[in-house]
Amino acid sequence: MFFNLFHTIPLYTIFIFTFLSLFLAFKGGVFLGKKHQLIAEPKDRSPINSIVAATLGLLAFLLAFTFGIAASKFDERRTLVVEEANAIRTTYLRADYLPELHRNEIKNLLKEYISVRIASLSPKNFDQTIKKSEDLQDKLWLQTVTVAEKNPNSVIVGLFIESLNELISLHAKRLNIGIRIRIPFIIWCVLYFVTILAIGSVGYQIGLINARYLGINALLILIFSTVIVLIADLDRPQEGFIKVSQQSLIDLIDKFNKHEN
Repeated sequence: MFFNLFHTIPLYTIFIFTFLSLFLAFKGGVFLGKKHQLIAEPKDRSPINSIVAATLGLLAFLLAFTFGIAASKFDERRTLVVEEANAIRTTYLRADYLPELHRNEIKNLLKEYISVRIASLSPKNFDQTIKKSEDLQDKLWLQTVTVAEKNPNSVIVGLFIESLNELISLHAKRLNIGIRIRIPFIIWCVLYFVTILAIGSVGYQIGLINARYLGINALLILIFSTVIVLIADLDRPQEGFIKVSQQSLIDLIDKFNKHEN
């Protein structure tokens, strides 16, 4: 439940929440540091510096680890777009060898299928486009079954079935990897916990020595907030600033239209 809720929160809301949470953690650390300033001897502050450094090192590792997960998923989604475009192109070309009665119908269904696959990235009509994609797959399969029954020993039909199976398989992969598999919610919880703890410890250290570095600390909080939102952006294929290009599918539509003309 909380996992689904997190992925429905807009990215700008996540950024504001993250920035405010880290700012409050920092101010809380400064408050505690100033409170303990009078009772903490200078010689006792060395272990605190080591703890703060270790916490920041752990945070850096966790950020790199989480970013690596999101970046690898982004690269995989980008690769799958190209593979799907190649599978559709192969299926379309092999349809030229099918009987004329079914050839045009299959080609028209494939062109419609590409348009629907491109539109599926929009979160507004995602459910409808996915259902439409599956309906078109069923129609393509029915056409293929009819052709196969009439030509049971045809090698060409066998190759066409193979490419159509690949097309359907890649649709399932894109749906699974792009939409259903996300960074586990427990990792987000740990990431926020360690980040808040690290920023709070920095604030405590600054309060302990009664230093004033408001601008630098605000910049530090801003950087960490931006990196966390960047990871969330990479983990969301349907929104944000970082999106997988669908140019391979768009070029394929143009190529099919030119081929028809």
